[in-house]
Amino acid sequence: MDQFIVKPLFGDGPVHWYTPTNATLWLMLAVAAVGFVMVIGTSRRAVVPGRSQSIAEVLYGFVHDMVEDVTGHAGIKYFPYVLTLFMFVFFANVLGLIPMSFSPTSQIATTVTLALLVFFGVTLIGLARKGVGFLSMFWVSSAPLALRPILAIIEVISYFIRPVSHSVRLAGAMLAGHAVLKVFAGFAAATVVAPLAFAGMVGIYALELLVAAVQAYVFTILTCVYLKDAVGDAHH
Repeated sequence: MDQFIVKPLFGDGPVHWYTPTNATLWLMLAVAAVGFVMVIGTSRRAVVPGRSQSIAEVLYGFVHDMVEDVTGHAGIKYFPYVLTLFMFVFFANVLGLIPMSFSPTSQIATTVTLALLVFFGVTLIGLARKGVGFLSMFWVSSAPLALRPILAIIEVISYFIRPVSHSVRLAGAMLAGHAVLKVFAGFAAATVVAPLAFAGMVGIYALELLVAAVQAYVFTILTCVYLKDAVGDAHH
């Protein structure tokens, strides 16, 4: 599990909050990759797009449709943040698959930070748009009156559990995938099982590329679902 250890980039001293580490390096590389695709890749906009522009346009349209389909027209104004979130998680996941790299999204500190930004952002948007009416989402008026207080408690608990499930799902998926790859790499060192282990590594690596994209999608679609609570009508 040493591939998940946060280490200083310079020297072997203790890691403080201001210490440049392998985690901060790969976080910065993920940000740089997003900037390269979305800014530099589209700097020479053309009617007939090139390769980088096509990639940027496909990702842009994909996330835009997701936000519009889930949150409706009211949620489109928050599309830039959702797009940034998707792009960052996607590139952080993919860059973490490079041999000898570091996967920042396998760290719970990274995913919890992203999940809390979504949680507090959605809560503040909901309170700003609806005021006290935002709390009506916890009151299931279609249920029998005797059950409504119990359901309200369940709804409140599930609401505050969101950052936990939102973050653990992403970190757990990335950590597990990298651990499995490491195990097969260890088997590949044995001459007898090397061919089978190598074939297993290729298959799992292809699967991990798919997981990297799917987990970015899942993290983003859940963000849109939570955002819908703040901009849409509460359930009754």
